[in-house]
Amino acid sequence: MRFGVIIFPGSNCDHDSYHAAITTTGQQATFLWHESHDLESCDAIIVPGGFAYGDYLRTGAIARFAPIMQEVGKFAASGGLVIGICNGFQILCEAGLLPGALMRNAGLKYICKQVYLRVENAGTPFTNSCSKGEILQIPIGHMEGNYYCDAQVLATLKKQDRIVFRYCTSDGQITSEANPNGSLDNIAGICNGGRNVLGMMPHPDRSSEALLGSADGAKIFKSMAAAMVTAR
Repeated sequence: MRFGVIIFPGSNCDHDSYHAAITTTGQQATFLWHESHDLESCDAIIVPGGFAYGDYLRTGAIARFAPIMQEVGKFAASGGLVIGICNGFQILCEAGLLPGALMRNAGLKYICKQVYLRVENAGTPFTNSCSKGEILQIPIGHMEGNYYCDAQVLATLKKQDRIVFRYCTSDGQITSEANPNGSLDNIAGICNGGRNVLGMMPHPDRSSEALLGSADGAKIFKSMAAAMVTAR
């Protein structure tokens, strides 16, 4: 099995994701250039964090038109696993693979710190190594992580159990104080209707081993590997 990690001009977490995918799962990974039309038979795609194309216009607005994203769209439509982390989440929303948008943080400041997430849905290919209600400690690092969608989309996300992570306190309480960026309903991560596309603002790639302060992010990559084995 092999993870594909996309590189855009401005990506700065591509190597983090590559390293985390390999070390947490024992599987292979390869880099995919943004101008390529070839996903190189990868079993899962990681759209990493960073500042794709310098975040000009708005985050993800240019990256969505990259040739590689055309292939990612087809891959996702066929049921392939796709995870967008931080800037990757923004890109997936811009590309229409996930609903909603990521706006500027409520405090209008860049935030980089450890946060707590509550696993709201453990039945996805990205969370099968977790339990519902489990608390994960995973860092954030963003300026535009304030998730927003309209009332109809939010109702659909709730009805279909597509809110995968919410920001919470260390003991799992969903409070405004635990919400670092003003995200609607404390949303930190969502999936598509097919549950094969996940977008999350926190960085599992930066919390994949204890040396980094938390190894909780490893569960995301391990879950993906387990899902790929099952799919085979």
